[in-house]
Amino acid sequence: MRSLSRVALSISALVVASATAQAQSVISAHSGLLHYVEGRVYLGDKQVESKFGAFPEVKENQVLRTEEGRAEVLLTPGVFLRVGENSSFKMITNRLIDTRLELLKGTAIVEADELLKDNGVTVAYQDAAVRVVKKGLYRIDSDPAQLRVYNGEASVEAAGKTVAVKEGKLISLDSQLAMEKFDKTTGDALNRWSRRRGEYLSMANVSAAKSVLDAGGMWNTSGWYWNPFYGTYTFLPMQGSFYSPYGYRLWSPFSVYPVYYGPRYGYYGGGSAYNRAGLGYGSIPHTSSGYSGAIANSAPVSRGGVAASSPSMSSSAGSAPISRGGGGGGGPRH
Repeated sequence: MRSLSRVALSISALVVASATAQAQSVISAHSGLLHYVEGRVYLGDKQVESKFGAFPEVKENQVLRTEEGRAEVLLTPGVFLRVGENSSFKMITNRLIDTRLELLKGTAIVEADELLKDNGVTVAYQDAAVRVVKKGLYRIDSDPAQLRVYNGEASVEAAGKTVAVKEGKLISLDSQLAMEKFDKTTGDALNRWSRRRGEYLSMANVSAAKSVLDAGGMWNTSGWYWNPFYGTYTFLPMQGSFYSPYGYRLWSPFSVYPVYYGPRYGYYGGGSAYNRAGLGYGSIPHTSSGYSGAIANSAPVSRGGVAASSPSMSSSAGSAPISRGGGGGGGPRH
């Protein structure tokens, strides 16, 4: 009996060690990992099938297209590309130093939580090239051809001209490069889906950061991290913590400790303050799908909005129905 117990313990230890090793893997050799799909999504001429832990790559010169479906692609560490229905793009180059893709038709949203040094992301449409300059949130449409900057800053080059486009500005992607203000609180089903994905991945970030902390592992650079409990990769910054463009908090392994083990001190605007009620981290509220640390008491937005808002707004708005094809990673089913 003791021998069997020892064998069982040994097997358990191997399983845990294997899971830990897998959980600590970082994928950052190049851009283009097809991370999550819903509905009908095609890589080349082949429909993408959902398999847990299996993530196909969008290789250079390959085309990804959607029909009644959506897709999420990991670009450089901290940068997500989310493609809407009836859309397609071609991967021009997947090098981290110069990731370039071409939107062929439809709509794409870029969520840049962090831009690492020497990494670059550019999205082209016809003769225009949109380069992400700062962390933020960007939407590119083909019809009409335009860029919306919800947060951050982008550089647009077309017809021999280069224009800086900052938060709250919309610019046409043609030779005129006409720019105007737009209402950041308006959006559609793709905007709301992208926001929910951002929330889910911030949820995965919390437990992923804790896993690295508990394992005593080193985390020397910001990067992607496999979270087997969520069945998804998430993004872990190298140090500190910050909010994503959607208002969800992202923790490094060395800053997440207070969330689990600090009962009295909370972060308020980057500093620390004593929670007199002794109820823990009052500034890190539960969101609609869990404890992701959304910004509390943000300005409200309309139900179709995409700007950072109170947590309850993120899933209250419905979206257009899509057949659920699943994806390599997990995600909330709204």
